[in-house]
Amino acid sequence: MALRNAIMSTLLEGEASGYDLAKAFDASVANFWMATPQQLYRELDRMAAEGLIRARVVEQERRPNKRLFSLTEAGRAALREFTAAAPRPSAIRDELLVQVQAVDAGDAEAVRTALGERLASAQAKVARYERLRARLLDGRFEDDYLAVAERVGPYLTLMRGLSFERENQRWCEQALAVLDRRAGRPAAAVPLVAEPLGAESAVAPGSG
Repeated sequence: MALRNAIMSTLLEGEASGYDLAKAFDASVANFWMATPQQLYRELDRMAAEGLIRARVVEQERRPNKRLFSLTEAGRAALREFTAAAPRPSAIRDELLVQVQAVDAGDAEAVRTALGERLASAQAKVARYERLRARLLDGRFEDDYLAVAERVGPYLTLMRGLSFERENQRWCEQALAVLDRRAGRPAAAVPLVAEPLGAESAVAPGSG
């Protein structure tokens, strides 16, 4: 998938500056598509030149002028074409998993440290996604929100990101417990079993 498709899907929310788009990517889109601000700005220029988005300049007195981007009809047509095509299979390349695979012949302490860092990252993302979910629901029940929301795509992708990071958290805890037990450290009993389908509440969201 090209970065432009992720940008155009974000612009469905409405007109936005490059800075706004970078914040949106960092806050939520990053759970399924990563991009740096530099990549975003370069792609925005190309998309504007191709007529997929429209850019208008907003003059500001005490700040540099900024450009606001919005989708054109050509951009919407490109999005329709994109959603009609079969998605390509995603490829997983996770260096930490390779290190865990080799932990029995490697530096177990270094791998344990990396697992702890991954766990902390997952916990932080879960907390951030939960806050975003609360803002989207705005006090409503999930079913009520999904029945009347103008757009459900952002919520559904948020649910995927939340599920992914919760599983990251569970797996890191399990892996750390195993390594701790093998090293003779006291560790909480965390069973290495997969949850049955449907184990999580349907209300709790379940991507970066």
